[in-house]
Amino acid sequence: MFSKDDPKEIARSLKRSAEQSKRRKGTPLQSAMSMLTFYVNRAGDNLSASRRKTLEQAKDELRALFDQG
Repeated sequence: MFSKDDPKEIARSLKRSAEQSKRRKGTPLQSAMSMLTFYVNRAGDNLSASRRKTLEQAKDELRALFDQG
C-alpha cells in the first residue's frame, strides 16, 4: 500500500484497511493516520524527499476522505 505513487490511492487503501480492522482501539481515522505515521517514522532518513512529500499528501487526503463520511 505504501509503495503506490498516488497519495489518493494510498489514502483510500489506508481508509479501507482501517475500517475493516477488528483490532483498532480508536476511530478509523486515528488508526489509518497511525499506520501512515508509523511507516514514515520507521523509514526515517531512508525516505527520499519526494516520497516523504507523497506520504504527507496522503495524510491530507485521508483527512479529506474521512470528512466526507
